[in-house]
Amino acid sequence: MLRIEDPIHGAVVNRRWGTQDESGLRLTVTGTAPPHGAVTVNGVPAQVASGRFSADIVITEIEQDIVAKYEGSAGMQKHRLRIVWDKHSRPRYRFSIDDNSFFLRDIAQQNYASIFDCFYLGILRDLNRKWGAKFTLNIYSQTDDQPDNPFFLVDFPDKYKPEFVDNSHWLVLAFHAKSNLPDRPYQYAPAEKLLADKHQVEEQIVRLAGEQTLAQPTVIHWGMTPPSVWKAMYDDGIRVLSGFAHPTDHGYDVNYFMDPERSEWLFHHEAIKDFDSGLVFSLVDIVCNNTPLEQIAPKLQPLHDNPRQAEIMDLFTHEQYFWPFYVRHVPDHGERLDRAIGWCTEHGYEPVFSHEGFLGI
Repeated sequence: MLRIEDPIHGAVVNRRWGTQDESGLRLTVTGTAPPHGAVTVNGVPAQVASGRFSADIVITEIEQDIVAKYEGSAGMQKHRLRIVWDKHSRPRYRFSIDDNSFFLRDIAQQNYASIFDCFYLGILRDLNRKWGAKFTLNIYSQTDDQPDNPFFLVDFPDKYKPEFVDNSHWLVLAFHAKSNLPDRPYQYAPAEKLLADKHQVEEQIVRLAGEQTLAQPTVIHWGMTPPSVWKAMYDDGIRVLSGFAHPTDHGYDVNYFMDPERSEWLFHHEAIKDFDSGLVFSLVDIVCNNTPLEQIAPKLQPLHDNPRQAEIMDLFTHEQYFWPFYVRHVPDHGERLDRAIGWCTEHGYEPVFSHEGFLGI
């Protein structure tokens, strides 16, 4: 059977996959083919041997179909798919922080003169000043982890809005979920539930931090939603979602219920597009709260050395590990962020917001 295996439908490709110049991106397409026949790929004759074919073609469109054709003893067969060319790609990293609510409660309860008097935001500002880092903080509308000290976003004062706006070029807020609990709140939820919670949080972000600070979410709490809501999410402004797509005993997880073939592909690559919805899915490369300081560089270096994973570094962590009262507090959490961001900077990656443009470009 004729089948293109590399790249797959929806694959996001860039200059590192082949040779890019003014004529386009030249890359190699491979797959399987029946015996005793000739194969072409976009009209280019392919080399065929032992049931496999290979052809070098030139990609000239941002979204381009790849069509393989076979003619031989097995008749005439065709396989078509579409890929995305990240034409203007350059090395970049984004930093997303999940599960934010404690810093908002702290600022509101302590009535600080500045938001950066909160040590957590102070750490992030220091990293911005040192490395030019940008952060997306994915927030809840309420804090329910500690029943004796609840906090609701509606109770956050708007007096800090000018300061948020002044720093919105590097610090933005985005919807994550209504609250930390229950786990996997949108795994089986309809679009109406997810978007109602999203709009509630976004209304408060605009009130307390200004429209300039509002960003479209790039991570939904627990990274699981039914594919039936993807189009509604895109129509509401979401363009890219990050997850892990990691294999488990019960299938792939934290992959927004993407099918196994695409999940397997994403697990070994940077991004894939779902054309039906318009969403692009990105692979998280490192979770700083789970990665000891001495393992950060060894974790990132193999990605840098792999052309299929080297162009975009998707950096990630969780807010709660910064706080000493948290049961799993990580004392050197700030140092881990500094190490990861410093490594990226020293290796030529620039900070971006992945919700802007195409994966930050």
